[in-house]
Amino acid sequence: MDRTTVKAVRTQQPTTVNWGPFVAALLIIALGGAGLVYFRAHQKLGAPGVKVVNVELRDENGKVVTKKGVPLPEKVLEYHSEPLPITTQLLQTLPGDTTYGRRLYSAGDGFGASANVVLMGADRTSIHKPEFCLPSGGWNIDKKEADTIRIESPSPYDLPVMKWTVSQETRSGVIHGFYIFWFVNDHEMTREHSGRMISIAKSMLTKGELERWAYISYLVFCQPGEEDAAYARAKKLIAASVPEYQLVNGGNLVRK
Repeated sequence: MDRTTVKAVRTQQPTTVNWGPFVAALLIIALGGAGLVYFRAHQKLGAPGVKVVNVELRDENGKVVTKKGVPLPEKVLEYHSEPLPITTQLLQTLPGDTTYGRRLYSAGDGFGASANVVLMGADRTSIHKPEFCLPSGGWNIDKKEADTIRIESPSPYDLPVMKWTVSQETRSGVIHGFYIFWFVNDHEMTREHSGRMISIAKSMLTKGELERWAYISYLVFCQPGEEDAAYARAKKLIAASVPEYQLVNGGNLVRK
């Protein structure tokens, strides 16, 4: 066999494949999946940072959809209030073990605010990023600011909140308002969605516990030029109503 033939035969021989990285990747995926299954099977569910009571909550058709809820106060300052329905859209979108609290507060001069609490259960997808929730409801996010609201009862502390200036175009004109929100578990508070997610991951890894976070928000409406006055009234409403249902009075502030 001459040199040319030998060279041709050699080039036709199969090249050796390095399966090491491929096998390692498969092992990582398998171990990650096994870890998730283990944590789901052995995880404990943390205590909520808001009150949960026996109460009938209804949908927009008046049908009772749950008998557990967060008791937003009926009487706050000079406001009249009424419960808001747990809409069919919410029930179809969020996990079945989600707990709700919804109420509309209105004053005699037309000022109003809607309060909403979404408390997660064993499925943390009960809480979505506000950046997704508001646009899906037709709201534009015009400005984002961090703020604190002073809560005096039962002991003084500063509640960390996000204050978003929002607007929505309607047939009768543009509606202006503020969306004020924060998150709380049984011992922590944060205004940051990312801070909440980091805290959940740490708790799962170190304690095998899934923290049970609540997403609390107030949506306030106002006329153009009345923004400062409306926000000041919203802060007073929040300061008066929060101690009635939130169990965490101060606690740790979770950051990013």
